Amino acid sequence: MLNGLLRGFYTDAITSSSYLGVLILALYSHHKHIGQISLILIAAISLFAWISAYKRSRTIADIATSRIGSAAQGYVELYGRASVDADNLIKSPLSGISCIWFRYKVYSKENSDREWREVSSGTSESTFEIQDGTGKCQVDPDNAEVMSPDRQVSYQGGYKHVEEILYAGGSIYVLGEYSTIGGANSELSMNDDVSALLTEWKKDPIQLKKRFDLNGDGEIDMQEWELVRHAAIREVEKQHQEIRAEMGVNIIRAPRDSRMFLISSLSSQKLRQRYMLWSYFHLAIFILAISAILFWHK
Repeated sequence: MLNGLLRGFYTDAITSSSYLGVLILALYSHHKHIGQISLILIAAISLFAWISAYKRSRTIADIATSRIGSAAQGYVELYGRASVDADNLIKSPLSGISCIWFRYKVYSKENSDREWREVSSGTSESTFEIQDGTGKCQVDPDNAEVMSPDRQVSYQGGYKHVEEILYAGGSIYVLGEYSTIGGANSELSMNDDVSALLTEWKKDPIQLKKRFDLNGDGEIDMQEWELVRHAAIREVEKQHQEIRAEMGVNIIRAPRDSRMFLISSLSSQKLRQRYMLWSYFHLAIFILAISAILFWHK
């Protein structure tokens, strides 16, 4: 859960705050070495942030949007509309608004405090459904980086409430690991299921003998037991065919290999442009920091 919360706050906003903090340290310090170290820190932070934002932009650009009905199993990009069915909705804890996802923070500022202090926070973990006309897919938001949700700020007494919300009926972009559970992709074991069925039949020896004691001697001999096994195999094959004929449940979630898992109300084109703009910003900071370091040593 902590991992998901950390990913939820966009890296570029954090690094931009880091620039400001390091600059304040450099400005208020009268020691030459502190200033040099501050510039080196800014260069390192901006280099990391530039690479991170550029990689995100390239990842989105390199993966074509898949249709839910024909998406391949694995790392995919989907774009659909969030379902408005009642079963798909949850309520945000602060405003009580019906939505598909929320994140909130509550801040407090006592009379003696100059700044707001966070006193509570939370993020929804409920899955929600998107559809694109070719099929439906469940989205598991755990550990997702959520971009551009609707943000609302309100004040009540000595508290500040900040809520971020994704609404039902809105367009939703998802980049993550797609899989289909059940249906044609069901993982079934013939040996295990036949063994389980035979164990179940053995619990009712009277019925077992009634079906397979062909010579009427009150026992199931070796030849008759072979008939029991073949009957069990035919029964399990029929069950497997019925299971695979059913519709599977599509779900997209955080990739197991830790690749980017992104949910957004923006389209892939707007996301790609936003990440690219951030990459330009961080690159400019990196160039300025390196230039300042070189000028300092002259």
